[in-house]
Amino acid sequence: MPLYRDFSDDQATILLWKYGEEEDLDVEFLLEEENFDKIKDYHPTKLKETLLVRKILKSVLPNHKILYEGRQPYLSPNDYEISVTHSFPFAALAISKNKVGIDLEPFNQKITRIQHKFLQDEESGFIEKDKEVAYLTVIWSLKESLYKIHHSNYWSLKKHYEVKPFSLDFPFNIRCRVHDEHVSDLYRARVEFFENYCFTIVD
Repeated sequence: MPLYRDFSDDQATILLWKYGEEEDLDVEFLLEEENFDKIKDYHPTKLKETLLVRKILKSVLPNHKILYEGRQPYLSPNDYEISVTHSFPFAALAISKNKVGIDLEPFNQKITRIQHKFLQDEESGFIEKDKEVAYLTVIWSLKESLYKIHHSNYWSLKKHYEVKPFSLDFPFNIRCRVHDEHVSDLYRARVEFFENYCFTIVD
């Protein structure tokens, strides 16, 4: 059974699966016919991630499909909100009656090179320097989760997505904000850690 962790709460079903060598990922059975053209040029690893997500869906809502509007996934029938994330060998799916965003990121020193692209000055102020990679990864992942709930082609992760101060020792009820000159929406998030990954949930 590839279920690795169940992060479900009273708002959403959130399942994380891990690929195993004995995994049965039958494209004909798992993938929606509408998406056959979409995946024809996928790298084998990306295809496995895509099929893992479908396998999770089959375990919860076997008669539903994941389709796309542009790059945004949605359920058909469209009676629940979803969010998808994967980083091989892991894949996760969140299903909720309300908007939900999830993101999975490995910890990697390289994130320090791109922090200028997403980190606000206020956010850099609460980062513990000896845990810089961990804080940067969590902030990046939180903003990716927020983007999946509240996205715009014209918005910047640095300018329009804000993470309020938090501690890695208690990464729950983290306050986040999405804003521009017309919008200011507040959210609460949590972070889970396992192996060399962080998993962020905004719901």
